[in-house]
Amino acid sequence: MITGKTKLLGVIGYPVEHSLSPLMHNAAIQAINNQKNQQNLIDFVYLPFPIKPEDLNTAIAGFSAIGVQGFNITIPHKQAIIPLLSEVSDIAQAVGAVNTVYRTNKGWAGTNTDVTGFLAPLQTYNWDSHQKVAVILGNGGAARAVVAGCAQLGFAEIHVVGRSIEKLAAFEQSWVNSPLPVNIKIHNWDDLPSLIAQADLLVNTTPVGMYPNIQESPVDEAIFERLSPGAIAYDLIYIPNPTKFLQQAQVRGAIAIDGLEMLVQQGAAALELWLQQSVPVDVMRNSLRKHLGLI
Repeated sequence: MITGKTKLLGVIGYPVEHSLSPLMHNAAIQAINNQKNQQNLIDFVYLPFPIKPEDLNTAIAGFSAIGVQGFNITIPHKQAIIPLLSEVSDIAQAVGAVNTVYRTNKGWAGTNTDVTGFLAPLQTYNWDSHQKVAVILGNGGAARAVVAGCAQLGFAEIHVVGRSIEKLAAFEQSWVNSPLPVNIKIHNWDDLPSLIAQADLLVNTTPVGMYPNIQESPVDEAIFERLSPGAIAYDLIYIPNPTKFLQQAQVRGAIAIDGLEMLVQQGAAALELWLQQSVPVDVMRNSLRKHLGLI
């Protein structure tokens, strides 16, 4: 029951109506309370807040005024929020984006749990990433978390593929003073056929193949045939499930990882930060899988 004492959590973005975060966070909060007695319930609710870019400053000041405890951030605010924070974690500084904000005595502090979310399913495989090659498709904000994650895992080579040489050069330059040991090589799309043959990990960070364009893939069929059957193909998209990209990977005999687990794990890391306790990850995952018709 929501009362005047209920503490607020949420996600900000524009648009944000499509976000599945409220579904999984509120399912987790309810599950935690189902295991507690009436005296020890946690009184939180997680809400979506559509905030236009021009209203960001006003909204964050309003959050402080009404006692919001924390919030996630999605497009287009992940970088714009940084000047409004009193503290930014090392990993968020390295990525250059914040996706999770929490209250401190000094004001708002920001971190990035996208890296944790990206790494979680990869860490279930027993392989030595120090001998591996990562090929990342796209050079936007999502690619930054992927590069940071691959750097943390110690990949021998990290290749970033994009369509704009200017944007690729800016992307490469942005890592020069990073606290992470990031050593990337940039390539335009014409290099993909030779790169994909080397890839132990192939990651799609582009929106190509996202609903409703479910028949699209960022990689042509003929090029995909060069992917090693033992490689991991990872698509950050989770609707549809699987994407055309992952279907292509499965035909090649590659291991397919979809973006749903990254969504769940980054959300779980944020919720643990806010609640200062462990959270039921399985409940969060199953709430989304049920919603998407996967179970």
